[in-house]
This record gives sequence, C-alpha cells and structure tokens, in this order.
Amino acid sequence: MSTKIIVICNLKPGKDPAAYEKWAREVDIPSATSLKSIDGFDLLRATGIFGSDEAPPYQYIEVLEVNSVEGLASEMAASEAMQQVAAQYQEWTDNPIFILTEPV
Repeated sequence: MSTKIIVICNLKPGKDPAAYEKWAREVDIPSATSLKSIDGFDLLRATGIFGSDEAPPYQYIEVLEVNSVEGLASEMAASEAMQQVAAQYQEWTDNPIFILTEPV
C-alpha cells in the first residue's frame, strides 16, 4: 500500500516565489521522482480558501506518493545529491510540515 506524504509550507521571508517554483520544477521534483520509493510528486500553490476572503495559511502544498516510507528514508540517507536538495529546500522554506497519511 502506498502512502501519501503531504507537505505544507511557506517560503522564508524575502524568498521569491517564481524563483522557488523554478527551482522546484528543475531540481526538487526531478530529484525526488528519480527515487525508487517515490511514485509521484505534485507541487501545488495555494490560491485561496473556499468561501472566504482570508489568505491561505500556507503558500504551497506538496503531495508525494510514496511506495515505501522506509525506502525513502534509506534512499535519502544514502544519496549525497538528495541530501543537498533537502538542504536547499530548507533554505527556501520556513518550517515545512511533513504529514504521513493512509487511505481510509
């Protein structure tokens, strides 16, 4: 059974959303989807809250389709390139939250 990891985040103050999205398309998503444990990766920009004029509490939502959480941890630990991508991600984002999910 696959797991979806939902990541919610905001960019750090002063970070340019267009530059972040370019980095995500060119570096983050291709790097992540090259891992055997990741079957899919969607990056979504929050645009509003349905039925409200309030701004969304988070700017970005990622949905990672993971076939093995343990495999993902192993691949991340074993890959210097992925560790560099993860470090870059931390430079862009302000305290991202990674939520593990399962189907109901």
